[in-house]
Amino acid sequence: MARKYEQVGTAFTCRSFEEYRLMFALENPPAPPCEVLDVAAGASSFTADAATLGLGAVAVDPRYGLPREELFAEARTEIAVSTAKLDKLKDLFDFSHYGSLERHRAGREASLERFIADFTTDGDSGGGRYVAGELPNLPFGDDRFDLVLCSHFLFLYGEHFDETFHERSLFELIRVCRPGGEVRIYPLVTLSFREYPPLERLAERVREAGCAVGFPESRLPFIPGSRRLMVIRKPV
Repeated sequence: MARKYEQVGTAFTCRSFEEYRLMFALENPPAPPCEVLDVAAGASSFTADAATLGLGAVAVDPRYGLPREELFAEARTEIAVSTAKLDKLKDLFDFSHYGSLERHRAGREASLERFIADFTTDGDSGGGRYVAGELPNLPFGDDRFDLVLCSHFLFLYGEHFDETFHERSLFELIRVCRPGGEVRIYPLVTLSFREYPPLERLAERVREAGCAVGFPESRLPFIPGSRRLMVIRKPV
């Protein structure tokens, strides 16, 4: 029987700015005045750190509408649960970036604390960096962001959401991206560690709509069989 990462529902996970830079193959971090959107952002600290660099960083996730303590408790629980799952599969994963499962968990915990501090400060100040919303209907106007990122949601949950959902979501990410901007999605494999079957068909539909689509190498070895990301460039 093939091994897979067992998951019921979607996970509310924590990842760092450096993990984003590597998995999305951002050779140089985005620079101001770049407007960046992190979709299905979870409790990652990317937006907090991007904001300190002067970027117009926004994170969107349906769970941001929950009470704060419930939100933070779910993220803490997810770290423990996901670590236990990874422990059972650690011979499949590439820990060369993290060094060990223990250091992987420590990184998650550090990212969560950074997220909690920024989420709390942003909420108290009315800054609006964290917005409740979800695919395939994002609460933003057309052509707003220079760079749109979607980490560990589309394609990964290909066994949870059908092809129509994925197609609508791709075009929604494109809608909120500015002409000449980019949409980047990682990973391209499902929880069974296989490339999402309709991937090429969806890429062709995006090309037919006038966008350029490429599949460069990710710089973050970790998930089995996951070496590429999808980059969509919206025409000017």
